[in-house]
Formats: sequence, C-alpha cells, structure tokens
Amino acid sequence: MPRDKTENHEKILAAAYEEFLEYGFNDASMRRIAAACDMSASGLYKHFPSKEDMFAALVAPAYEGLIEQYFAEMDNELELVDKNYIENLWDNNSDSEWIIRYVYKHFNAFKLLVCRSQGTRYENYVHELAVLEEKSTKRYIRKMRALGADIKMVPAKEYHLFVTTCINAIFETVVHDFTEKEALSYARHMDKFYAAGWKRLMLED
Repeated sequence: MPRDKTENHEKILAAAYEEFLEYGFNDASMRRIAAACDMSASGLYKHFPSKEDMFAALVAPAYEGLIEQYFAEMDNELELVDKNYIENLWDNNSDSEWIIRYVYKHFNAFKLLVCRSQGTRYENYVHELAVLEEKSTKRYIRKMRALGADIKMVPAKEYHLFVTTCINAIFETVVHDFTEKEALSYARHMDKFYAAGWKRLMLED
C-alpha cells in the first residue's frame, strides 16, 4: 500500500471513477471503493468528507472549466458583433464544435457528469448551462438590435426549452460514446440544423 498521501489520493479517485461509472452515484459503495484501494472505509474519509465530495473531485474541475471557457467564448463573440457580423450571422455558426472539443479533452469527467450524476448537486447541469445561455443570448440580442438588426425573440419559457434541447443534444455524444471524430461531425451537422431553425424563429414573422 503506498504511503504517500498524494499517491493514495489518486488511487482512491481511480477506484471511485470505476465505481461511479458502473453503479452511478446513488448506488456507489464507499466500502467497495475502499476495498479496491486496500483501505478501510474510514480511511477514505481522511481524503474526502463525503461520497459527494469524492464525486465532485472527479467532475468539478472539468465542469467549472467548461463554464469558464463558455464565458470567454461568449464575451469574444459579443465583441465581434457589428453590422457585417449580423449580415453573415447564420453562415458561420460553430458553437457546438468548441464545446465538443472541450468535452472530449475531459471525456471521463463528462461521462460521469452526464450519465451518473443523479443524486448529486451536479444533476441539474443542463438547467444551469441553459440559464447561462439565456442570459448570454439577451446580451447578444440587445447589441444586435442596437446595431439595427430586426431580431425577434420567442417567449422566454419556449426559449428555455429550445436551449435545453440543444444542450442535451450536444451531450448525447457522451451518452452514446461517440468518438471525438464522430462527435465533431455531428456537431457541425447539428449547428447547421439549429441555425436554420433559429433563423426562421428570429428573423421571420
């Protein structure tokens, strides 16, 4: 058994990942994780105060990183908005691609988040991301309207459902274990599909 605390910590996380992946958070057993590490269950609590803290250690860095990059992408896109951008708004939509590339750099974490987070504070991740997208879109539309764009908006409740559907669609690649190449191809097709729909909703009467 390794004596170094960091080595023990990493060993626990590796065992926890396999346990959560197989059983999900609710049915995961601290005793099984401890046995896989040749430790007692009480020994695990010296590293993690609770089972959920252990789960968080596996998913939080990747999830929080996604949110951080999301804000950076949205701020950058907002800065690009000018009249020329508006004229070509529907031609260069690639929002899903950067998300897919990020997710596949942290695939194991997102596999747990998407498929095994029920019962944790992360189970509402789609709703949280949808709320961020709604707030960002309001800023985006305000700027486009200020530049003279005739952008319409569907009712807020409907928009929330549309956005939720889009986010779920992106993470279906994780559910179905797409390769990164397959996921990127799907992302390009999905962006075209949704761009056509948003165009109809936001530009036509």
